This record gives sequence, C-alpha cells and structure tokens, in this order.
Amino acid sequence: MIDDGTGLFTIGELARATGLTVRTIRYWSDEGVLTPVSRSAGGYRLYDASCAARLELIRTLRELGLGLDDVRQVLAGERTVAEVAATHVAALDAQIRSLRVTRAVLSTVARRGSTAEEMTLMNKLARLSAAERRRILEEFVEEMFQGLDTADSDIRDRMRSTAVSLPDDPTPEQVDAWVELAELIQDPGFRAQMRRAAEFNAADRRHDTPAGASLWFVKRLVELVGRARERGIAPEAPEADEVLRDLLGNADRAAVLERMKATHNIRLARYRELIGILKGTPVTAHEEDFAWVVAALEARAGR
Repeated sequence: MIDDGTGLFTIGELARATGLTVRTIRYWSDEGVLTPVSRSAGGYRLYDASCAARLELIRTLRELGLGLDDVRQVLAGERTVAEVAATHVAALDAQIRSLRVTRAVLSTVARRGSTAEEMTLMNKLARLSAAERRRILEEFVEEMFQGLDTADSDIRDRMRSTAVSLPDDPTPEQVDAWVELAELIQDPGFRAQMRRAAEFNAADRRHDTPAGASLWFVKRLVELVGRARERGIAPEAPEADEVLRDLLGNADRAAVLERMKATHNIRLARYRELIGILKGTPVTAHEEDFAWVVAALEARAGR
C-alpha cells in the first residue's frame, strides 16, 4: 500500500500481496477485467482493496479454465458464476471425450505400427459425428432391405439402432473395432453379402417358416458339430455323413450350402464380433461349427 493515506496499491504491491506477477496483472488490466481506480502523479496504475478481491475472483475463474470473455461477463453481472460454470462443464465434457478418442487412436497407432496414411484414416473415422455415423448405418440398412417388402421390420429396426458409435471412454480395442466396422459396412462387396443374407430371411417369411426354426437349427448344429469336432471327425471324413443326416434330414443340400455360405461366412462373423466389442458384449458366433458344415457339404457336392 502506498504511504499517502489513500489505501491504494501500486501494481507491484498488488502483485506481492496476491502472489501474481506484475505482468499478469498488467495484462488483465489491459484486457479490461481489472480496472485501476486511479493513477499516481507519475501515471502509475493504482488499485484499492476491492480490486484485490476482484483479482482473486479473476484468478479463480482463470484457473478453472474460463476465457477472459466469460470472466468479463461475470464481473459485469451479465452472467452468473453458476451459468458460466454449467457452460464450461459442457465444454470440458466434450474436450474430455475428444482427448479420450485421441488417446485411444494414438494407443492403437503405436500398437499396430500404423503408417501416417492409416493413422489419418483411423483418426477421421474415429471422430465422425453421431449424425455421420447414423447416416452411414442408414445407408447400409436401406441397401440391405430395399425392395424386400417381406423383410422383418424388427430386424431392420434393430440394425438401425445398433451401437456403431464409440463409448465415451473407448479402449484401443474399441477404436480398432469402430474403424474396422466403418470400413466394412461401406465396402460394396460386404454390402452385397449382407443383402444376400437379407434376401434369404425374406424368403423364409414368404414361405411362412416358423420364427423359431432358425434358432432351433443353430442350436442343433452347434450341438451335433461340436460333438463331432470333439471326436476329431474331419468334414470330409465318412463319419461326417451321419452328422449331416442328423442335422439336415432330407433337405436339399445344395440349397442349404448356398444359404449357409451366404449367411455364415468369415466377414459376417467379423461384423457380429465388431458390434459385440463396441457394445461391450462379446458375441459367440460358432463360426467354426458353421465352417465345418460348409466344408462337409462342399466335400460331398456333386456326389
């Protein structure tokens, strides 16, 4: 405090009293958030006790990450501290989500040993907005079901609501899964495979196939083939004939083979796996069992 009875502080005295630097106080004064109450005869800025209290509030707001515009509005009474805090919390949440994605992408790049091009694509796909993800999925679902009036609307709705987004705190594995899934569902070859699977499902509905028939078949397949594989029976072995008879009966084996190759293949299995990773609910696709049946049927094709 200057020794003239006014109770005012020079900028140096205010700095010593608050622990802030002269440079910081001068900058805040120049920006109009800490106005001196007067000036000395020599033109130096002078501050009173209310300026010291105001300075503490400015410092607190700045340490919490608020910009000078927000600080200025609070000090001017244009916005309350609570209003500014709520806005800042929302901004911080968005920043935290972005940082988590950044961390996950960099972890994935380091683990994969990715090239600069791969890193760029991975970062672009990982940062797609929710609207962009919905658009990609909508296009994918529409292409699958377009013109199939008998397609199961429940299946269509479930696919539309599929979680093809990254969680708020994604693991590197989930970043990998989302990037691979986004690439997969935009691939024309994979879309054609999914379309073929949808056509088979639509045909089932046209022929009034019981709703539980597919589930029963899968359960039966896993049971019979699982036992055969445990016994070491190869798909081409003579013993596999009995397994196929128990599973398929008198069904047209060529038609069954065509359907199974369309609805149970490596890429469709991977699609289901990726969805499970993103949802945090691992999927057991039993693809090895289905592959065994496909191999057994192919070994007997034309006999």
